[in-house]
Amino acid sequence: MSDDLDRDRGWRNRLDEGRLGRLREKIADYDCGAGLFYDPINIRYATGTTNMQVYGLHNPCRYAFVPVEGPVVLFEFDGCAHLSAGCTAVNEIRTATSWYYFVSGPRCEEVAHIWCAEIMDLVRSYAMGSRKLAVDRIDPLGTHLLEQNGLHIIDGFEVAHMARMIKTPEEIEAIGQSIRVCQEGLTRMMETSAPGQTENDIWSILHQTNIERGGEWIETRLLSSGPRTNPWYQEAGSRVIEAGDMIAIDTDLIGPLGYGADISRSWVAGDVTPTGDQRTLYALAYEQVERNRELFVPGRSFFEIADRAWTMPEPYRGYQQPAIAHGSGLCNEFPLIIHGEHIEAKGYDGLIEPGMVVCVESYAGTPGGREGVKLEQQILVSDDGPELLSTLPFNDRLLA
Repeated sequence: MSDDLDRDRGWRNRLDEGRLGRLREKIADYDCGAGLFYDPINIRYATGTTNMQVYGLHNPCRYAFVPVEGPVVLFEFDGCAHLSAGCTAVNEIRTATSWYYFVSGPRCEEVAHIWCAEIMDLVRSYAMGSRKLAVDRIDPLGTHLLEQNGLHIIDGFEVAHMARMIKTPEEIEAIGQSIRVCQEGLTRMMETSAPGQTENDIWSILHQTNIERGGEWIETRLLSSGPRTNPWYQEAGSRVIEAGDMIAIDTDLIGPLGYGADISRSWVAGDVTPTGDQRTLYALAYEQVERNRELFVPGRSFFEIADRAWTMPEPYRGYQQPAIAHGSGLCNEFPLIIHGEHIEAKGYDGLIEPGMVVCVESYAGTPGGREGVKLEQQILVSDDGPELLSTLPFNDRLLA
């Protein structure tokens, strides 16, 4: 199939209809008559539509009403109805009633009452008599109004994550396209990065490649170099890279059709022989990510994976990534599987199932050390076990 999957209308319809079907099933599983979704990722999953995704993450300007049975109603940003015309998962498009303070100011409560009346009309018409509504994100005023009208609100994020956890065949193809775009960007970065450039110079190559290839945005700026690679989670800045510096990146890329490619790679800047310490760090991260990705077989529990996971030896344990792995789809998704030492405080159990897409994490660095190495692989859980989706080779110079 062509990389430009979005141009294949039949394929796109199957993608949208398959996701909507899974979401309706999960809404029903939670004994709700309908769901109301504001999060841009969930709107996209439910309807296949996209509009000002990043703006919508902090301004509740679009939402979708999804009944178990009946018409899906997309409430679109004023003047944007034409953007979603013809989407197979949308039965009706209305103008959103936006009552966040930026647009409504001191009239928020007045406008919210208008919004509530419209939602209640949809619930009475299409929720099959149910008074339970799954809602993912809503300001307190909206929650209070819906509850005053007799609705029982449950966590729509849980419902959506349970639907999104198992990927349809079309989703797996879309994820593959995003991974190809991401790996092209990573290859460009590694081939062109050189001493004298800034971290921002190098990070921009990934962003440019993503946009050129029809991708959308990047969730973080997690690229660092030299001493800024330790500890992890330092975002790209103006530091000038020197010959022999370690460069590490966690892509967190949202590519074509909104699907995530979450891959991590590390390499040494310039035509310089890696140091022994750099090789040790790389070998440790490589061993962890390679061993742990083999644990993801159907039927295995999250706790069992935590028990079997390869963990960093001391003194690297202090900076080990808490997460063994996490789900991935339209972005990072359920589940988050963490190492055994953190389970009592933060962990939860569950089962690995075919159709899950998982990103396996590793970071090697020591408290007080100069550098660190970040590696991450994206895999599909098939009936036969883990299938590698991210195929960009690891760095031979650092594994030698």
